[in-house]
Amino acid sequence: MRLWAAAAVVALAFLIALEIAARNYHLPGPIVHQAREAIFVPASGPLLYASMALMMVVLTWRQRFIAVGAAVGIDIVFALVRWAADAEQGYGNGALWVILGVAVIAVTRRAGQDRVLWLKGVALGLLLVAGRKTGDTWLLITSKTRPEVLDQYVLTADQALGSPSWLVGRMVNATGPVGAHILDWVYVKLAVAAVVFAVYQLRHVATERRFPAHHLVRTFLVIGLLGPGIYMIFPVVGPIFAYGADGGQWAVANLWPETQPQITTPQLMPFDEITPRNCMPSLHTAWAVAIFIHSRKAPRLLRLGGTFWLIATLAATLGFGYHYGVDLVAGVVFTLTIEAALRSLARGWDRSGTLIVAYGATVFTAFLVSYRYLSMEMAEYPWLFGPLLLLAMASVIYGYVRTTKRWEAQPVPAQPSATALEPA
Repeated sequence: MRLWAAAAVVALAFLIALEIAARNYHLPGPIVHQAREAIFVPASGPLLYASMALMMVVLTWRQRFIAVGAAVGIDIVFALVRWAADAEQGYGNGALWVILGVAVIAVTRRAGQDRVLWLKGVALGLLLVAGRKTGDTWLLITSKTRPEVLDQYVLTADQALGSPSWLVGRMVNATGPVGAHILDWVYVKLAVAAVVFAVYQLRHVATERRFPAHHLVRTFLVIGLLGPGIYMIFPVVGPIFAYGADGGQWAVANLWPETQPQITTPQLMPFDEITPRNCMPSLHTAWAVAIFIHSRKAPRLLRLGGTFWLIATLAATLGFGYHYGVDLVAGVVFTLTIEAALRSLARGWDRSGTLIVAYGATVFTAFLVSYRYLSMEMAEYPWLFGPLLLLAMASVIYGYVRTTKRWEAQPVPAQPSATALEPA
């Protein structure tokens, strides 16, 4: 329980720090954004209901039906009030109210292990929503504090992989609005898809009265926490902004995806204070890889779903011009390193866990350094650096798979008691 309390204090301190940072730019931060959604139209109703679904893994089936009915009923009341006031319509308030209501019931009407379990479920649901709000604030901070971006370096380095964003961008354009619509839906609904896989992983929590030592939500949250920190170190806006129509007057030219730019001397380029510097690494790729990993032991339908989501996300990130190919390569290594660290934390650190995490972190760091300082060489010798990038990524994949298979073959260590579980 002390570990949960410490995690809660750290999370709250982090949210308060982001709130203060956002206030410095005269904008609301994640705490105010979330508090407003208790009354005003939520930014994402599906995300709130997905968060409620995640919270309900700790409830019995009867309690789940009551929770869903209460959420829908509250949303209907809000809709009627908004209709009478001729205000903007939306939904999701009911889901947030139910999550908060479960927290109140846990504190006032539950005791012992039941109270701890319910509060963990509430924390899990609220963390998913808070992660989204925190990410939005992080992106705002990157655009305000990083006036110059490294897109010219990344574009040049990306030639080692054949500039896949330009190729896939033309392919997506050729599919017309149907293909673009499907990819856009996959791209936007990534968090909801993650909840589907997470709920399957956590389906036995209510009966076993405990959370598994490691699951998808933990990986998702850590990716979302660490990724924006890399954005501050390596700010990149992406092809559609730096070389496409969405960049407006700040774009080098409107070239994406028809014409491949030729950069002879890459340099820092100034950009606006609105566009997030959220390319390196590609977190959509990272999250999709996490879904793929955690779906490998699920039923066939979910395994196929995880594979589809990974492929479609990779196509969307490149095809919409949001990322360069080297962003995706870095995103894969980033995810596997985090996943290995969390699995090691759950099972107990040993030499193999330390080695794979250290190796993944080293490869990821080498990627960033090479993109920044060896971009011209990478473009000049693509036959050398392209295979090296892919081999380095493949070596991390191989090391992760080999290490985790060895862990699975070993006896499972004794599970801690319910009051000393790792945080979800």
